[in-house]
Amino acid sequence: MIFRQQHEPGRLGLSDFTDVSALGITIAGEPLDHRLYHFRLAFSGFEHAHVVLGGESFVALAEGLQNALWALGGVPREHRSDSLSAAFRNLAADAREDLTQRYAGLMGHYGMAPTRNNAGIAHENGSIESAHGHLKRALEDALLLRGTRDFASIDAYRAFVDEIVGRRNANLAKPIALEKEALAPLPKGRTTDFEEKVIPVTSSGGFILRRVFYTVPSRLIGHRLRVRIFDDRLECFLGVTPVVTLRRGRPVSESQGGHVVDYRHVIHALRRKPMALLNLVYRDQLFPRAAYKRLFETLREHGDDRRACKVTLELLALAHERACEAELAEAIAMDLDAGQLPDLAALRDRFRPEAASIPRVAVKLAPLDVYDELASVSVMSGRSNLGEAA
Repeated sequence: MIFRQQHEPGRLGLSDFTDVSALGITIAGEPLDHRLYHFRLAFSGFEHAHVVLGGESFVALAEGLQNALWALGGVPREHRSDSLSAAFRNLAADAREDLTQRYAGLMGHYGMAPTRNNAGIAHENGSIESAHGHLKRALEDALLLRGTRDFASIDAYRAFVDEIVGRRNANLAKPIALEKEALAPLPKGRTTDFEEKVIPVTSSGGFILRRVFYTVPSRLIGHRLRVRIFDDRLECFLGVTPVVTLRRGRPVSESQGGHVVDYRHVIHALRRKPMALLNLVYRDQLFPRAAYKRLFETLREHGDDRRACKVTLELLALAHERACEAELAEAIAMDLDAGQLPDLAALRDRFRPEAASIPRVAVKLAPLDVYDELASVSVMSGRSNLGEAA
């Protein structure tokens, strides 16, 4: 039996994660494995959605909740979530205790009383569970009108979700305005919504974090980085100085780790040892676009591994140095589609910097006797000033 509740303004905010795989979202043609963090005020229906690229975790909850509160401009007295069992899954006892304390710290920072519904009893969180369905239907309708489920980037998809949620909130402007008057003020700033690790950069040009290898600029080899772990990114610091931000990766499976590789980090070293590309453990992740991988495989089919490595790396270096990764990939693909191999020299010529004319500057030197004349004028002026003073 379900007992309907009457909610007072400013009292209850709810958080939950919801699976949106049925939407079939792709980024640049690749399926996006994600879910949404969903926040809602029980009285007015104000809501906020945050795209989560990993699974349910404290980091995703902390980031999404704080984004929601700062977008709202106030804090409800109580925050309700589910049992957070997914965030605690497969954690050791001390790690679970640490997350429990961090969650309590998050609630204390905003002055909210934490409550949880019983595990497996979804209707106890009904004020947001039913809203999941409404939000996903709104997203589905908007995607149908949009005509495609593919987005150029994850940021473009996030902007799309924000727009749909914003429209839904606009329809509830009056109750939201009423509830805002009953909310507690925000604290002076946000609190921690990330985990932090100190990790050494190895001679492989990167570091391993949670079974994923990340490349970094080669100048950081031998240093220890302080890494802030967010749901979708890693922010790396050398001391207190930010040095690089990386996309967060996930292991491929329970038995296979993952790789997050930026070819710009390693291309100069690889050019000096081109044959290292042949059996590189993260070779497939090195190629930023499919055309480069296709070129490498086509060259290998012609039976010359050395040339395949050399040409591919030279073109990747060209893409980096001339900032023409997309345009160069398109040119490579056109050549391959035409049944011919790209001409390295022609591509270098095509993407070379435009010739710029150097302006002719005429410098007219002043004759040296002018300085003697200036000196004599200065002396005479000084004597005149002395006379006036006397």
